[in-house]
Amino acid sequence: MKIRTLLLLLVLSLVVGFAALNRTAFLAPTTLSLGLAEVQAPLGLVMLGLLVFVTGMFLVFVLYLQTTVLFDTRQHAKELQSNRKLADQAEASRFTELRSFLELELKKQLDQDGHSRAAVLTRIDQMEATLRLVVEQSGNSLAATLGELEDRLDKGNKDVTDNPLV
Repeated sequence: MKIRTLLLLLVLSLVVGFAALNRTAFLAPTTLSLGLAEVQAPLGLVMLGLLVFVTGMFLVFVLYLQTTVLFDTRQHAKELQSNRKLADQAEASRFTELRSFLELELKKQLDQDGHSRAAVLTRIDQMEATLRLVVEQSGNSLAATLGELEDRLDKGNKDVTDNPLV
């Protein structure tokens, strides 16, 4: 038990013990004034009855407070549980939304990478074709130049062999 409860029980037992030891004084009739009238009654018994009444009122008040606190606690627990459930659902929704957003962005990135790769490969193919054409043209130009030089040399040799003076 708590110390407060033990202290309360100790005080109540002391009052009961005091009343039991002085029961003749508690039961002795006395004239009591009620304001409008006077009554013959034992003062100790009246005071003891008032003490029991006030103690009962305090017990009722404490029970009322505990009941109110208990109901409020249960209501708050239910609200907390519903709010926790809503927060969990919102969090799950955000995760789902984030997942779908990331999947969409990843798909866009992959599509963009595919388009970029295709564009780069197309550009490389065009450059390769252009390079081959340039190499072929250079080869043809070189061959033509060599052929022309050969013709000139042959012609020059013919002129030298045809003309013995030189």
